Amino acid sequence: MPRKKAGNKQGKQEPQKKRNKRFQSVRGMRDILPKEQPYWQKLRKVVEKIAIDYAYGRIDFPVLEDKELFERGTGKNTDIVDKEMYKFKTKGGANVCLRPEGTPSVVRAYLQHGMASQRKPVKLSYSGPMYRYDRPQEGRYREFFQFGFEAIGEQDAILDAQMIQMATRIFKSLKIKNVALHLNSIGCEECRPSYNNLLISYLNNRKKSLCMDCKKRLNKNPLRVLDCKEEKCTQVVGQAPQTVDHLCGDCKTHFTSLLEYLDEIQIVYSLRPQLVRGLDYYTKTVFEFFTEDDEGAQSALGGGGRYDNLVGMLGGRETPGVGFACGMDRLVKAMKDNETEPYLLPIPKVYLAQLGDSAKKKSLRIFEELNKAGVMIAESFGRGNLRTQLRQANKINAEIVLIIGQREALDDSVILKDMNSGGQETMPAEKIVKEVKKRLKKNAVLAKRIAKQKAEKEKKELSKKKKAAKRKSKKK
Repeated sequence: MPRKKAGNKQGKQEPQKKRNKRFQSVRGMRDILPKEQPYWQKLRKVVEKIAIDYAYGRIDFPVLEDKELFERGTGKNTDIVDKEMYKFKTKGGANVCLRPEGTPSVVRAYLQHGMASQRKPVKLSYSGPMYRYDRPQEGRYREFFQFGFEAIGEQDAILDAQMIQMATRIFKSLKIKNVALHLNSIGCEECRPSYNNLLISYLNNRKKSLCMDCKKRLNKNPLRVLDCKEEKCTQVVGQAPQTVDHLCGDCKTHFTSLLEYLDEIQIVYSLRPQLVRGLDYYTKTVFEFFTEDDEGAQSALGGGGRYDNLVGMLGGRETPGVGFACGMDRLVKAMKDNETEPYLLPIPKVYLAQLGDSAKKKSLRIFEELNKAGVMIAESFGRGNLRTQLRQANKINAEIVLIIGQREALDDSVILKDMNSGGQETMPAEKIVKEVKKRLKKNAVLAKRIAKQKAEKEKKELSKKKKAAKRKSKKK
C-alpha cells in the first residue's frame, strides 16, 4: 500500500506564490501614518474646542446602519444612495449599509433615545469615517473622515448663522485662507412645488442640451439638475428661474433674517442660485464652503443647511433642524497647502538608558514610577549600546539621562546625568523621582529667566534702533 504524502493530513498546501503575497490597502482606502497625525490632532483639537465653546455634546453612532435610513432620509434618487452607498445583506438577511454621511444617523439616534424630550435645541457633534463608492482622486477617498454639528428643535435663522459662524471659526483657527461661503435658499414644501413646476417647464424646453443623468433627474428631482457639474448643463441652468425669487413669505423672512445675522457678525457670503446641496432632506437654507488656490481652482471643504422635515421623514414629530459637516481629509490637505503649523507633540525631557537584562527589569519599574508622577520620559528598550542610547537622548534634547547598568541593578541605584552641565551622580532608585522633578523645575525656572532676559535685550535693541532712526529722520 503506497504511503500517504506528508501534506495530505492538513489538506492541500497553499501555493508559495499566494503565501508570499504582499497585501496593500483596498483601493480608495489608506493608512494615516504617524507623521501625518499632528495635522489630524490639530484639526480634532480645534473642532473639540468649538464644540465645547458652543455647548455641542459629542455623539458616536455605528458605522453600520439600516439601508432604509439613508434611502428615506438622504433620498433614493440621490447619487450618494443610488450610486455610491456600500450596501449588502447580513447573514441574518438584514439590509444594511456603511454610513455615507452623518445627519440621518444623528436624527435616528435623536429619535431612538428620546432626545425629543430634552431642552431645545438639542446640540450634537460627531466625527469619524464615512464610506462612499466614488472614483478615488487627490483629496477624495472611499473611506473618508467627516466632522459635523447638528442642532435639532429650533427654526430661528440665528441657528443657521451660528452654524456658519462655527465653521468660519474652525477655518480661521486652522489658518486656512481664501475660504468663500456660497449661500442659497431652496424653499419649503409650500413654495417648492410651484418652483419645481416652473423649473421643469424651463428645462423641458432645453432637454436636448442636458446630460443623460439630468434627463433622468428631471422628473424625479429637478432641483438636482441645478447641482450638475457637466459644462453643458451649467450653461442651461445659468439662465434658469432662481429659487430665491419664488420663496413663500415664511422662507423669504427666514432667509432675510439669516443674511442680516451674517452681516451683523461680518461674515462675507456670495448668493449662489444654483446651490441646492443635492440631498432630499434640505429645506430653506443651504450653504457650502470653498477654498481657492493661486490658479483659481476651487475645492469644497464642506457645507450644510436646514432640514426641517427630516425628523418627520424618519418617523418622529415634525421638528426643525440645521447642521453642517466638513471633510477632514480636505481640511488636512488645505492645512498643508496653507502651511498651517501642526499640533506640536510634547517632547520628553528625561531619557532612560539601560544596559543588560537585570537593568531592563529595573528600568520598567523606574519608567512606571516616573510616569505615575507625571514625568514624561523617553526610552529605547531593547537597545543595549549606551552610546546609541545617549545619541538618541541628544537627538530629542533631553535635559536628564537616567542610566541603569548591571551594577546599578544590583545596588538598586541610578546614575543621573545632567545633559546641560555634563555632570553625573549615582543615587538610590527610591529618590530618583523626587530628584528628577526637582531638577526639571529648576531647569524650567532657569529657562524662563533666560527667555525673559533675551526678550528684554531684544526690546532694548529695538528701542535703540527706533531712536537712531528717529534722529536720522530729524537730521534730514
